[in-house]
Amino acid sequence: MDWQRLDKFLWCARFASQREACSRLAEAGLVRINGLRTDKAHARVRVDDVLTVPLAAGVCVIRVRVLPERRGPASEAHTLYELLPAP
Repeated sequence: MDWQRLDKFLWCARFASQREACSRLAEAGLVRINGLRTDKAHARVRVDDVLTVPLAAGVCVIRVRVLPERRGPASEAHTLYELLPAP
């Protein structure tokens, strides 16, 4: 597949410890994909998409590099995306 659900990508990339928390984050309309706000946990994420994700420490802007097949260790999760400077 050339895409992955937003909540699954955020969970595999370890932005939250539970997939349900990633779903709630997306459904609250707080995540942007390529600058467009989404309120769907099932929104499609593709390689080279830019995600804007709010975190407790601030806003995180990333470019998707790889779509994971599974949730691995944190060291592996950091290879899934490239951190971009916040706007």
